[in-house]
Amino acid sequence: MPAVTVENPLTLPRLSQPLDAVREREVLTITTAPSGFEGEGFPVRRAFAGIHYRHLDPFIMMDQMGEVDYQPGEPKGTPWHPHRGFETVTYIIDGIFDHHDSQGGGGTITNGDTQWMTAGSGLLHIEAPPEHLVMSGGLFHGLQLWVNLPAKDKMMPPRYQDIRGGTVQLLTSPDGGALLRVIAGELDGHKGPGTTHTPITMIHATIAPGAEITLPWREDFNALAYVLAGRGSVGAKHRPVHLGQTAVFGAGSSLTVRADEKQDSNAPDLEVVLLGGQSIREPMAHYGPFVMNTKEELQQAFEDFQKGRLGTIPAVHGMSEGGL
Repeated sequence: MPAVTVENPLTLPRLSQPLDAVREREVLTITTAPSGFEGEGFPVRRAFAGIHYRHLDPFIMMDQMGEVDYQPGEPKGTPWHPHRGFETVTYIIDGIFDHHDSQGGGGTITNGDTQWMTAGSGLLHIEAPPEHLVMSGGLFHGLQLWVNLPAKDKMMPPRYQDIRGGTVQLLTSPDGGALLRVIAGELDGHKGPGTTHTPITMIHATIAPGAEITLPWREDFNALAYVLAGRGSVGAKHRPVHLGQTAVFGAGSSLTVRADEKQDSNAPDLEVVLLGGQSIREPMAHYGPFVMNTKEELQQAFEDFQKGRLGTIPAVHGMSEGGL
């Protein structure tokens, strides 16, 4: 799990020591992600399954894609599909993915890169492994997070941010036992490169065996911790967590995550994605690839899609301009 790393975390900026006056967030619940398949058949874990939306807002869903070591000919992606009304955040930890859209946009993301797509008023989109990876096979592991947009931004023009792994803000804990990658938002005054319409923080933390981090956390944000790999505990009461589990934190101004002293051989460290955001607190109507505020807006989105108003698949991808 390379993502972005450094040989000596002690060369990085360090987080401040937590103040005695901070209010530790309690762990409200821990859920285990069910496994399934997405797109053309790549394996996923549904990280937020079973969590009430009041704890997730402004996040909608998150899939852990893989970790899977494909044989030649096995790598898979998604077919063309529409989006409207929210943002998709695709974070590649291992492997490589190409993306294309109906507006002519596209690009490639690989180890440690993030592709932030604001669907806004809508477009058609495809994500797939490049041909050379299909031929050779190889390791693939990543996340896709959906972030809601407030009503005032749902019909904004689509846009992309390609956040290269080398641009993320790297930090370490006071004792050097953890490496934190700030992809978006801010942690202890250190800002990540991602620009968000809805205020959020997204961090990938690697915590060495036996190490513990206590992070300052905005009181007006919710707080979630999803375990990508390894074993550890969360909160002041050290509730155990492991691969595929999500911890939901309550109110407060700090949160704690600790790695177990003993880890599995295939996961030497505890790998955790930490998420927080400012709740939008608006009605949400979500069905398939559209996230709107009302059923009428959902119906309009489907109608616009069916009538080609969200764009057409480029002929270069083997289909005529009008077809789906």
